[in-house]
Amino acid sequence: MRSWLRDVLTLRKEPPRWEGVLLGVLCVAACLAGWWFVTRGEAEARLISPIALPSPQETFSRLPELFTAEFDIVTNTLVTLRRVALGFLLAIAVGVPLGVLAGCYPRLQAFLAPVVMFGRNIPLAAVLPLLIFLFQGGEERKVMFIFIACVAFVVSDTAQAVLDVASRYVDTAYTLGASRWQTILKVLVPLAMPAIFSSFRVMFGLAFGYIMLAESIRNPGDVGGLGYQINIFQRRGLREHIYLIILIIPLVALAVDSLLFWIQRQLFPHVYGGAGLLQRLVRVTLHGWDDLKRVFFTYEPPPTPAASHPATSHSASEPRP
Repeated sequence: MRSWLRDVLTLRKEPPRWEGVLLGVLCVAACLAGWWFVTRGEAEARLISPIALPSPQETFSRLPELFTAEFDIVTNTLVTLRRVALGFLLAIAVGVPLGVLAGCYPRLQAFLAPVVMFGRNIPLAAVLPLLIFLFQGGEERKVMFIFIACVAFVVSDTAQAVLDVASRYVDTAYTLGASRWQTILKVLVPLAMPAIFSSFRVMFGLAFGYIMLAESIRNPGDVGGLGYQINIFQRRGLREHIYLIILIIPLVALAVDSLLFWIQRQLFPHVYGGAGLLQRLVRVTLHGWDDLKRVFFTYEPPPTPAASHPATSHSASEPRP
């Protein structure tokens, strides 16, 4: 007992995996117990009115209704994930190249600094009404909302990841004869990718929270999504359903983050200790593409046969001495 208490009080000492899982389960159980305690008994005797907070039993008894055709929680979850993925991929497509160039060329980073600072600090709730005027379609508006919310962070985090690569790798590449673009594409980007991908995981979780804001504001033509369902439940007074959606959202975000972490470990096993399955697949794909380019797009003249020395040359019929 004393040794365990000593481990608990030791600064920054990681617990065993089983103990970490157990502590997490105990935290969830404590939250559920507190929820039950403040909502136990009859409605008049409760510490919190059932109008504001229904009991766990009242809430979870409504869970099967979310899977009916009327609410269809699975389809609405997929709609929300699709919107987040499209906006986030668009932010990556624009932000990563700009961030890499900004990290390689400090003058470009200084040029983009005001826009990046503005994008990182802009109040997103103020942007949403403007997007209603700029984009008539509801889907485009939500995708662009996620794009605007994430692209500035993608640019700044990518630039910082490139800047954090040690200068000795660049010096070594130049010493070996690499060109400027070879140094960027084959040295700086691969070494910065673990940090860039790690920031993607954090930003995807933020984007998943931002989409709730965009979907909860109902406009003509909007349909589907978890935020849209929360709006419908609020209009109908279905408090239990709202709490269920609030509980489902972090579970979905946790599942997506776990998938991204698995991909991260498989892409960068030297950093995160995975099996490297995706890393090997990428290497095979890139080497295969290099082989195809060498065969179909690169002309290599046939080797010139070496001239025979007259003193040592022999005809086919002449016997050797």
